[in-house]
Formats: sequence, C-alpha cells, structure tokens
Amino acid sequence: MSGEALQPIRGMSDIAAPDIQLWQHLERVARDILACYHFSEVRTPIVEYTSVFTRSLGEATDVVQKEMYTFEDRGGRSLTLRPEGTAGIMRYVANAGQDAQDARIFYIGPMFRAERPAAGRRRQFHQLGAECMGSPSPAADAEIIALQVHLLQAWGIKDFKLELNTRGLPDDHARVADGIRAALRPHRADLCDDCQRRFDENPLRIIDCKKSGCRAIVEQIPPVTEYMGTEARKYLQELMELLRQLEIPATANPYLVRGLDYYVHTVWEITHTGLGAQDALAGGGRYQMQMGRQTCEGVGFAIGLERILAVLQGQGVNGTDFARRPCVWLVSQGEAAFRENMLLMQSLRMRGIEASMDLSGRSMKAQMRAANKANSRFVVIRGEEEMERGTFQLKSMDSGTQEELELPEIMQRLIQERELS
Repeated sequence: MSGEALQPIRGMSDIAAPDIQLWQHLERVARDILACYHFSEVRTPIVEYTSVFTRSLGEATDVVQKEMYTFEDRGGRSLTLRPEGTAGIMRYVANAGQDAQDARIFYIGPMFRAERPAAGRRRQFHQLGAECMGSPSPAADAEIIALQVHLLQAWGIKDFKLELNTRGLPDDHARVADGIRAALRPHRADLCDDCQRRFDENPLRIIDCKKSGCRAIVEQIPPVTEYMGTEARKYLQELMELLRQLEIPATANPYLVRGLDYYVHTVWEITHTGLGAQDALAGGGRYQMQMGRQTCEGVGFAIGLERILAVLQGQGVNGTDFARRPCVWLVSQGEAAFRENMLLMQSLRMRGIEASMDLSGRSMKAQMRAANKANSRFVVIRGEEEMERGTFQLKSMDSGTQEELELPEIMQRLIQERELS
C-alpha cells in the first residue's frame, strides 16, 4: 500500500484522542438536553437515492449543482452521499406515515460535500440537527431556536450572534424572484460568474453570495421582505416578540437568506467571530417539501460540530479536559496473584468500575509505571504475602497512602469512588 493510501482523503480526518473526548462530551450534553425537549434520535443511511436531495434541496442550488458526491450503483441507479440531514429525515417521515407527522427528531452524523477544503469547510463533516414536524407556528419556531441556543450555551460557546429573516410563504416566492431580478438587472454585468448564472436559475442565491462585489450590489437593492405579503412579515414580527419574551437576543437581517429551496417563513443563522471569514456556526429554518405524495412541514436546525470544536478550542477548551481517568490498575506478583487479579478486574468491570492491568507478565516495577502512565486513581497490589492473608493493598495514586483491605472492603471502596466521581 502506498504512503498516500495510508492518509485520509483530503478534506476528511481521523478523529482520535484527545479530540474524540471533546466530541463525546458534546454528544453526551446534547443527548441530555434534547431529551429535556422530548426529541428522539433517528439514524438515516448516509447514502440515499439522488432524487431525495434534488427534489427537496432544489435543482438550481449550489449543493445540488456543484457539491454532491453522486455515483451509480451496479443497477444504474443514481445514489448520493448525504450532503445535509433534513432531506433524509423527511424521507423517513414520509415513509413512516401519519404517526411521524408530529414527530420531534434529532440526528448526529457525517455529511459529505465535494468542496475545496479550507478553514471551516470539510469534504466530510459532522452535524447535529433537530426537526420539529408540524404546520407553521411562530411559537414552534421560537422553541426550536431556544433549543439551539440552549445547546450552544451548554457547550460553553460564548459571544455568538443570532440573525433571522423570513423567506415568506410559497406564494411569495415567485414575486420575490421577480423583484430581485428587476432590482439587479441594471447591475447584472457586474455580478460574479456564479451570480450571473443564478440570475435566471435562482436569483435568491445572489443575496447569499459572499463575494465583496456582489454583496456591495445587494446592499443597494430593497430587502426581500419588500416583495412579500403582510402575512410573512407579521409571522416574523410575532417570532421576534416571542424570542424577546424568552430573553434570547436576536437581530432581524433583511438580507439573510438560506440557499435551499425548501425553506418557507423563518430562516436564521448563528455566527461566531472566532471562525474567521467562514463565520457560520449553525443555522436553521422552517421548511416545506414534497416527498412522494406527502407534503412534509416542519422547522429545524443543523449545527456543524467541527465548527463548534474550532470555537471551543479557540476559547482554550481541549479534549483532555474531558478525558475519563481510569479508576483502578491491578498489579500482580506471581502467577496465582495474576489469575486472582484477572477475576477481580472482570468483577469490577461488571459493576461499572473502570479497571485495567498488564497482561504480558511484566515486573511489578513495570506494572506500576503502566499505572502511572494510565493516570489511574488507585492501584490494587497483590503478591504472595497478600495471597496468604487473603488481602489486597489499595494505594491512592494522588495521596500516596496505602492500606491493606479484604476483598469486600476493596469492592465497597471502589464502588463508592465510582459514585462520587
């Protein structure tokens, strides 16, 4: 195997200690909070039929046109590695039938986009998302935003910024597109190549362009809400009022749009200056999409976990802060003690106590070095004298104190330490 084949594909990474400990901490905290909001987990396949994404995200979106990993299986069917989580969840909801129409679902897992790797952009990245199914309601939107903010705060993310806007009702979309085209037509030649293509295909994406020249032009035209009916604007006002009541700081940004076609009504984005130019930390919105004969409606969000880690590490948080410290290391002198310690190690593990020992028959000195290296809190030592007396030596690696105890006392002490830790 070549050296290149031993490396991960560019834009994808192995995740191991110490970073994995921070990942696991984020997931533990998230699962606890999501349970408080009565969300249950669904795990969808990472590969779906391509139509799941093209019909829901929109044929003219950048994700569909430029960023999907799409291939044919042996039967000639077009398959795609999921570029985002919502479409697969909606496919699941449509397949599950009426029972899932009011579901509260979350997911955690890898997504894939064929992008040029850069800071904040990965070809394999991970998202945590939540979807609350149901018809449009400012209260439901406020609740899902509150959940997302709660997660960020519980993870220790500081100084993030929440901005909101509306995409309007489905009936507003054609008027919005026509209004944007009319406003931008005098400036069309000055738009970037991508935005000139978007002018006919999906002019709303021009509003979302990050290139400075296009942004300067967009700031000169009316906000998209000018082309919407009163119902959409009223809906956004009600949502902003609910967020104020929940004491969640939020700013209305009339130029905020999200590039996927399934959005209706509320869209929002959370940014953080610690991410640099690619400052989007998380986002969400209310959506409506057709899955087969069913129309799926809901509101949800996605959080990029790699970006969460980048912000936390910028704040000085590391995986080692959450590393689990082994409870006890068993040290043996002699074959009989070794066999007794094997039995004790398994008994401790069956009681939920982290226990390890050297299995290669090394000297006691080498075994103690291994206990130190593992950063164990305690060492249980058993040699020939302890075997004769039916006792064990329990040594605290923090204080250095050591006492001789019988097996029931050892078990009770270690179980108490587990409960206190």
